[in-house]
Amino acid sequence: MAETPRSEEIGLHNLKPKPGSRRPRKRIGRGEGSGLGKTSGRGHKGAGSRAGAKRKAGYEGGQNPIHMRMRKLRGPHMKKSMPFENFRTKTQPVNLSDLEERFDAGAEVTPAALKEKGLAKRSDPVKILARGEIAKKLDVHAHAFSTAAKEKIEAAGGTCHTLEP
Repeated sequence: MAETPRSEEIGLHNLKPKPGSRRPRKRIGRGEGSGLGKTSGRGHKGAGSRAGAKRKAGYEGGQNPIHMRMRKLRGPHMKKSMPFENFRTKTQPVNLSDLEERFDAGAEVTPAALKEKGLAKRSDPVKILARGEIAKKLDVHAHAFSTAAKEKIEAAGGTCHTLEP
């Protein structure tokens, strides 16, 4: 392998930004010839021309701002309304297909057993949903069941017990 001369190597000694990627800074207030003299790009009079002037975030020049033009939906019962988290129901979904895979026939399914099998990891209430099929007889204890899930479990010969949250 032939060695390259030091001038062709890439290293910290010869790194440069890509041409055209860096612009010189604006030199404000350095005479009329610079294009940014006299009022230094601030225009004439008004709040924006004064020292210490700050524009509010979302200020639209006096036009009715977007947050005031938007409709105001109150209450927790609509998805598009304000998110009052305290009123939302938080449950962990567990599908019948997961129960079919991980539990043997005749097993007792509880939130603790689900946690052991890696299904319901959080401390939130557990809801059994009907995705998938179940052929095993299981004794299922959960905080909630979908109607279809309850029907499928009972059709397979299992039982459903609703826990208090």
